[in-house]
Amino acid sequence: RLGGRSGRAAPPSALPGFLDGFANPFGGGGSAAKRDAAKAALLAAIEGCERGVTASDDLKNQIDALASALERLNPNKKALRSELINGEWELLYTTSASILGSNRPWPFRPIGPIYQTIDTERLRARNRETFPFFNAVDADLTPTSASGVNVQFVKFRIFGVIKVDAPASARGALDTTYLDADIRVGRGDKGNLFVLRMRDREKRLERENDDA
Repeated sequence: RLGGRSGRAAPPSALPGFLDGFANPFGGGGSAAKRDAAKAALLAAIEGCERGVTASDDLKNQIDALASALERLNPNKKALRSELINGEWELLYTTSASILGSNRPWPFRPIGPIYQTIDTERLRARNRETFPFFNAVDADLTPTSASGVNVQFVKFRIFGVIKVDAPASARGALDTTYLDADIRVGRGDKGNLFVLRMRDREKRLERENDDA
């Protein structure tokens, strides 16, 4: 999910899991060499834990500490004003059980990549699973700071084809706590951590009635 509640914000997964978001005004800058080293350490810790599904509590704590270190070196504290945030991002790691499907039996968990697209020009987001279910959810974004947004989910796509209007209660928050050309880190309003890698910088979110 793109959101939740704990003073922070959280991103989404398909269906209920796709409702997470982010929130936290970390920043700091630092040298490119320090950022590269901090980023490499975080990505190395994440590798092999299946987006977080197999991560032990100790590893989760280690990853959170490494993410916090990277957040303090954030070169783009005003993420919503940066063109770098736009495009389709692949989820590398999250602590959100709903997104990972770790609270579901194995056959009902997402196996293929999970993506989140951000389009700040249109103030939209989309979260989508791939194999085997291809669920997705579209959302509208309302900025709350230079890096954070409230998220109102508007349409679920079940199996990628069945469209269902999202209830008004389907909302959350999203705050980008680290952003560069390749990696984005966020904190959800339920306290969840998200780490994503840029996949398609040109991806945008048009809708059928945009020209109406």
